[in-house]
Amino acid sequence: MRHYTHIADLGVAGVERVLARALEWKRAAPGRHLDGRVLGMVFFNPSLRTRASFETAMLRGGGNAVVLDVGAGVWKLEYRDGAVMDGDRAEHVREAVPVLGRYCDALAVRTFAALEDFDTDNADPVMRAFRSYTSVPLVSMESAREHPCQGLADMLSVHEHAGATRGVPVTLTWAPHIKPLPHAVPNSFLLTAAAAGCEVRIAHPPGFELHRSVVAEAEALAAASGAKLSFTHDQDAALAESQAVYAKAWGPSAQNASVSAHPDWMLTRERLDRLAPEAAFLHCLPLRRNVEVHDSVLDHPLSKVVGNAGNRFDVQRVLLDMMLNGG
Repeated sequence: MRHYTHIADLGVAGVERVLARALEWKRAAPGRHLDGRVLGMVFFNPSLRTRASFETAMLRGGGNAVVLDVGAGVWKLEYRDGAVMDGDRAEHVREAVPVLGRYCDALAVRTFAALEDFDTDNADPVMRAFRSYTSVPLVSMESAREHPCQGLADMLSVHEHAGATRGVPVTLTWAPHIKPLPHAVPNSFLLTAAAAGCEVRIAHPPGFELHRSVVAEAEALAAASGAKLSFTHDQDAALAESQAVYAKAWGPSAQNASVSAHPDWMLTRERLDRLAPEAAFLHCLPLRRNVEVHDSVLDHPLSKVVGNAGNRFDVQRVLLDMMLNGG
């Protein structure tokens, strides 16, 4: 049984395999490779691209998807072991997850960070609970720690734009926001870019460091792939001659850091001039225009955010094939 909930489930060779097959399948669709299969999709949080891309991948592959929204038509789920269930969570994942495994060939889960404790979010409690109790393959549609399908789509976009990933300079830059956001997307960009062999530059203000275990994992992946990692508080230096820039808001790691204290970190048209010629701007979407990123960037020809979102479909149908067919 194969699970794909973290980049560690793929490693360097697995990331390379997914990207290569996604590029191949974009040229020649595989047809009904998921014929008769059912994916059970469990959403603790809202979704647009993730839900649409997974459902579409199943339907176009000849399968089907069952969509369950926790707390909206489905019982609220408890995931903590030993919990006294005297609140609004009427069902425990110990029963719910194996029951779903009786109906579905695979499960997919989306859950966000609670943003109450940095280390607890990094431990990924909801996704780990589903992994513990599932009897069928499990794929992450985002969790408290990672958004692996987004990271794979990002690297597919880099490969399509630059013709490769190994040795390609890419920049992940922090962006301001009106509220703290989870670390899952920046974590996965770092981990997947490290596995793909990029020259990865991470820029953020002091107090917005990524979790030490994520950085350590990225360093191990970089050692295996030949990637180079650098961290800086100088956004301009990180952007210099980069071939792709990913501007993403994420919450603080330090209690005294504020997401609104650095409005000058918003990516603007002027900053695009620091990039390599014909560089690409990427983002997972959604984003708040003129808060995280200026209109002049999003509406610029270098912006590839729509194509980047489209690549979610391509990497996910590869993952589903690997899970359900052993492909």
